[in-house]
Amino acid sequence: MQIISSSPKETIEIGRVIAGFLRPQDIICLSGDLGCGKTILAKGIAAGLKIKAFDVTSSSFVIIRAHLNGKIPFYHFDLYRLKDMRDISSLGYEEYLYGEGVSVIEWPQNLGCLAPKECLRVELIHRDEFTRRIKFSAQGKRYKLLLRNIHENIGH
Repeated sequence: MQIISSSPKETIEIGRVIAGFLRPQDIICLSGDLGCGKTILAKGIAAGLKIKAFDVTSSSFVIIRAHLNGKIPFYHFDLYRLKDMRDISSLGYEEYLYGEGVSVIEWPQNLGCLAPKECLRVELIHRDEFTRRIKFSAQGKRYKLLLRNIHENIGH
């Protein structure tokens, strides 16, 4: 599935739609170039989970931020600077991924062999200053259902 977002506001709304179908242990992997809108989409997902969107930042120096004040916990991974798998394995990342909340992972390719096998993958691609092409793919039965729900409820 692919959609076009014409503004950061639209990207946030797409995130809100996604959040409406999420449940604990769901994993969303966001990929794309620097500045393509990964954190904006993460903010939308957080907002949909009743977490203040301005609390979601991309510092690139904090690997995992836990936001516990929403409908369900929201774990935001920013793996841009992750160079050594030991850095994340020492943090007990599995407890976040397979715990009580939703995990959104920016730069999932940096996990290498530790990347989750089943997840919703979202790739954001620059088209121009504000417009992004957003490509979704599902890996695993749960995520195929999630993608179908998103597809049926997002404006085309």
